[in-house]
Amino acid sequence: QVQLVESGGGLVQAGGSLRLSCAASTGIVSISTMSWYRQAPGKQREWVAQISSDSIADYAASVRDRFTISRDHAKNTVYLQMNTLNPEDTGVYYCHTPYLDSWGQGTQVTVSS
Repeated sequence: QVQLVESGGGLVQAGGSLRLSCAASTGIVSISTMSWYRQAPGKQREWVAQISSDSIADYAASVRDRFTISRDHAKNTVYLQMNTLNPEDTGVYYCHTPYLDSWGQGTQVTVSS
């Protein structure tokens, strides 16, 4: 079983930045595609970004050029640097790996206008 623990969420004003972290219980970060999803109140969960095992990053159009996904192999951690946040970025952010379809518990991001 893989455990994923997200952190770094919080309340920020529009235009601000946050960095989310997803710590894995195993070395899965180095060998699997890792993704971030988010779910806004009353909406379905949506894909935000992913980084492949060979470090190819991809982003949803709504966050491209504002968000950056990265990982630290030594720390078994994936990050999501979020800049120029706007209220539409509000939601619970989840980390995911297709290995055993594992999800974290989520971290709340709230962007005030």
